[in-house]
Amino acid sequence: MTQVAARPKGPPDGEPRVDGLAARVRLGRIFRPVSTEFVLIASSALLLTVFGLVMVLSASSANAVQQGMGPYSIVLVQALVAAVGVPLMFVMSRFPVGFWKRIAWPLLIVAVGAQMLVFTPLGVENDGNTNWLRVAGQLVQPSEFIKLSLAIFAGFILWRKQHLLGRWKHVLIPLFPVALLAIGSVYGGGDLGTSIVLFLLLLGTMFFSGVRLRILLVPVLLIAGAVLLFAFTNERRRMLILNMFSTQSDSSCYLDGCYQQVHAIWGMANGGVFGVGLGNSREKYGWLPAASNDYIFAIVGEELGLIGCALVLALFALFAIAVFRMIRRTDDLFIRVTAGGIVVWILSQALINIGVVLRVFPVLGVPLPFMSQGGTSLLSVLLACGVLLSFARTLPVPAPRTGAAGAPRAAQAGRVRS
Repeated sequence: MTQVAARPKGPPDGEPRVDGLAARVRLGRIFRPVSTEFVLIASSALLLTVFGLVMVLSASSANAVQQGMGPYSIVLVQALVAAVGVPLMFVMSRFPVGFWKRIAWPLLIVAVGAQMLVFTPLGVENDGNTNWLRVAGQLVQPSEFIKLSLAIFAGFILWRKQHLLGRWKHVLIPLFPVALLAIGSVYGGGDLGTSIVLFLLLLGTMFFSGVRLRILLVPVLLIAGAVLLFAFTNERRRMLILNMFSTQSDSSCYLDGCYQQVHAIWGMANGGVFGVGLGNSREKYGWLPAASNDYIFAIVGEELGLIGCALVLALFALFAIAVFRMIRRTDDLFIRVTAGGIVVWILSQALINIGVVLRVFPVLGVPLPFMSQGGTSLLSVLLACGVLLSFARTLPVPAPRTGAAGAPRAAQAGRVRS
């Protein structure tokens, strides 16, 4: 007796078989809810970027016309970088955490290799700083990408040694020698400001790894000594630092050491509480040469007043709160250390930039993250936000609240209304 095999259930002959369950699973992964930290990081980064584009347009249009260019020529370059960086930020947010661990070493090697090109004929000097490359007619600063690569590298090394962090040799080696090599390549071009930010980033990663304070004290003292040595061995930097502690009037250093800082203070004082109005700054008309770069916060204070400055600080505070919440909720040491390094980088650079404008710190030449003119700086912080968003996707999303019967309250409310 011949047995007939049972015919599998499926669509009728001649019709394509559709795996509906697999399609629903894929769509569910794409549109699944994200954590609160993801929303806060993405929204604060986008708002700061848009705010920065508006202020770059206001601060650069006058100088662009004076240089024979169109009023929108500078901001269009910045907007093009933002148009590339923002989608790339969300694409990077889809990468798994394991991807960042695998590329930690190669990423740092590529970043330092690009930085070493500034010591070749490709390097360009700008205001005593040779950390620039000219690519397709535009200046590129490869040291900006060392910040992100160093944070990922430090996170990877400390994650691999998480059970050995009680011994100072395992904390410092190989992290400290490799980091000093990367930072030395930046300082070799004369950029003390970026070197200080990298030092702070390195200390931030070690702090968030849970290293004991007595072990952390050694690199703190070494880094402080290196910064003082770098600062006072250069005549121009020594003069800028000493001008900060001068008891004489502002006019004593007006023509040599504090010209831009004095005009930045005058501009912010002119803005008052409500500002003189967007686009109505007077200092940007030749009085403040770096109005759209390192001193864009002064233009914010003059045009939008204390309210505009408070808004910028609030957005940075929102960004910091979101990252610190993510660090507190995660159980992955790699995420904690890398995110800690990134947030220390961005916050310390913002505070240094604002402190320079307020004449609290000497001139260090670091841009305001997200807002200052500079495509390399904007792209690097957007890529860093992409890494943070990738980490934020690993956080558990709170389940919807349920009623007494176990069904979601929204569904119960719908049944009641119907």
